[in-house]
Amino acid sequence: QLRLMESGGASVEAGGSLKLSCAVSGDTNDRYYMAWYRQVPGQKREEVAEIDWDGRTSYDDSVRGRFTISQDNAKKSLYLQMSSLKPEDTATYYCAARRAVHSAYPWWGRGTQVTVSS
Repeated sequence: QLRLMESGGASVEAGGSLKLSCAVSGDTNDRYYMAWYRQVPGQKREEVAEIDWDGRTSYDDSVRGRFTISQDNAKKSLYLQMSSLKPEDTATYYCAARRAVHSAYPWWGRGTQVTVSS
């Protein structure tokens, strides 16, 4: 069982940058996949980026080259560095975690709002 809490969301202008953080607590003594998702009201929640316990990453095509997912196991934190932000990036961003044996993400934060103006 993990507890996740996002922070760092803000309102920024197009072309700007933000760094989101996710604090992780609970039973962290295991292998985990971590991910960032985002959701616009009325839309499906979509995966933005994922990182495994060994640091291997994957990105959605819409953010590849602009966003970077990373983790600091010593600080028990997950990060999403966002650059060259676009209005289309406006959404509530969620961090999520799952064990390697899970097929879906069972643990979620409450979300942090990112708004990009043009």
